[in-house]
Amino acid sequence: MTVKEEDDSEILHITAWTAIGFVISASTFLVLLYFFMSTWFVWLLILLFCIGGIEGLHNCIVTLILSKFRGCGKKTLNLPLVGEVAILSLVVLTLCVGFAIFWAVNRKESYSWVGQDILGIALMITVLQLAQLPNIKVATVLLCCAFVYDIFWVFLSPAIFHDSVMISVAKGKKAGGESIPMLLRVPKLTDPYKGFDMLGFGDILFPGLLICFTYRFDEAKKKGVLNGYFLWLMIGYGTGLCITYVGLFLMNGHGQPALLYLVPCTLGTCVVLGAVRRELKDLWTNCDESKQMAEARLGSA
Repeated sequence: MTVKEEDDSEILHITAWTAIGFVISASTFLVLLYFFMSTWFVWLLILLFCIGGIEGLHNCIVTLILSKFRGCGKKTLNLPLVGEVAILSLVVLTLCVGFAIFWAVNRKESYSWVGQDILGIALMITVLQLAQLPNIKVATVLLCCAFVYDIFWVFLSPAIFHDSVMISVAKGKKAGGESIPMLLRVPKLTDPYKGFDMLGFGDILFPGLLICFTYRFDEAKKKGVLNGYFLWLMIGYGTGLCITYVGLFLMNGHGQPALLYLVPCTLGTCVVLGAVRRELKDLWTNCDESKQMAEARLGSA
């Protein structure tokens, strides 16, 4: 097996059924959180978040250092029970663990949002590296399911549960105000009560998977910046995020399902551009790239 094949074997290739199953699982988990959320359960989520954040931050820092100083990763150290470990990796891991512990201990301080966002962003970068969409057919299934999921649990769930399930869980109403860490927080500069604007990981990861696909598609088709798709979807995502905050303002701060705006601004942009450029079939099936990958594997075998 070649190095390329080993790297590819670690990647989760999302299918349409995987996308549907993931959204159903997310809904089930959200309901469980709503009914059984408690302080100890939030602590479990914090622990899992820290573990994921540590791994993501470690990968990001080591990759960045090695890209600039390749010789740094050659020195190793033999540790009991672990074996040979790169000194660089060990040092970075120690710093990342210390950073995560510091955030967990001080997570209720006014400045804790910085640490939470750093760990969260590093975690999401790792997820986007490991999970890939094969084409926009699967992206359409995933994003449309996420679109309905977000609208239902923010706007429609009060008709059943007499409360917005998504907002209640995000703010930790049933855990003494101990909010879950799986979201990015940014202080409201004009809020005298020092509140926060929050953006869930799903609002970044779902459109992010599509944006990453367009980047790979542009690379495979050797497209430039302007005649590709990546730049325009990034602009579409930024536009959708701005519209989300306009919605927050118009509804007096009531939580908004961000995917209500982000999905049309990203998936819609991709579909419209593909149709105008007459490349929608290639984007929908992405058969050319799959064929090239298969031929490359056969050639290297």
